[in-house]
Amino acid sequence: MKEIWIEISSDISASEKLSIMKLAKDNCDYLLQNNHIERLLGKDEIILLESIDENKIRRLRSEGKKTALKFTIEGKEDENRAAKAAELLVDYILLTCMDWCVIPLENLIAKSRNKSKLIAEVSSFKDAKLVLEALELGTDGVLLKTSSSQELEKTIALVKKKNLILELQTAKIVAIKQIGTGARVCVDTCDLMIKGEGMLVGCQSSGLFHVEAEVTENPYVQARPFRVNAGSLSMYTFGSLDQTRYLSDLKAGEQVLIVDKNGKVRTADVGRVKIELRPLILIEAEAKGKRIKTILQNAETIRLVTKNNSVPVTDLKVNDEVLVHLTKGGGRHFGVAVDEETVIER
Repeated sequence: MKEIWIEISSDISASEKLSIMKLAKDNCDYLLQNNHIERLLGKDEIILLESIDENKIRRLRSEGKKTALKFTIEGKEDENRAAKAAELLVDYILLTCMDWCVIPLENLIAKSRNKSKLIAEVSSFKDAKLVLEALELGTDGVLLKTSSSQELEKTIALVKKKNLILELQTAKIVAIKQIGTGARVCVDTCDLMIKGEGMLVGCQSSGLFHVEAEVTENPYVQARPFRVNAGSLSMYTFGSLDQTRYLSDLKAGEQVLIVDKNGKVRTADVGRVKIELRPLILIEAEAKGKRIKTILQNAETIRLVTKNNSVPVTDLKVNDEVLVHLTKGGGRHFGVAVDEETVIER
């Protein structure tokens, strides 16, 4: 589990400090103030050392006490000192890096692995995301130095995120209709997907079909595990858990939700969106008395996820069952749900 430490900036109002402290006590592991580490949710007391003192580190370890050292990384010499602290099995290494240089951070992640925990000092949610993803493994946590409760709230959501699950259920196919040629969207992500993973796509925001990524090879084309051939450009998908997007609106650098066959959710960055004219197919299904639709490219590489596998849209038959996600009724305003609004989508 990644850790979140907090250091409260001195230039802050009393009310904002109170808000930050309330959030910190409920969500943060440690508070750093005046060169002292105060335990919040953390399990152990930690002693912040002033310098690398091998004898003191060994003595404290023999007494069962946790230690930490703080380094400002300005060059290779500082990086080497931090790596030496890891070799001495200092429990925590607190890192400050000017403008967050990624390469020295990646070097230290590799050198400290299974020796010391790296906690990177950041001043924003944006920097927290960067250090937590460096070298894929990321740091073991962040030390957020802030005067903003909103920045802390966003960082808590990032660091302490739990496995998110969307409810998926089976829907029975009731109609399949070949329609004309239209613009369809391929969403190429910066990630790799596996069997059973893909995007939720549909004509109505209240009912979305689980379209599998192009992870299955066939005799005519190689697998494209980074891609979801997501359907007509007017279809909905999820950009986040609380907002839908039209496929036509997506572009490189944005995020989409990737969902597996069990409903487990993660995000992926969009690397490219390809809109091309292709023959389309309309698929209608019923679940819980609700009739929902989606429009996809009519080709054997486009597959809908089922309970046990996936099936090409070209092989679909009436009464087949596929996985879908149903949401509450109501409308959406620029993708945000407005449950009280009356909207009919057919």
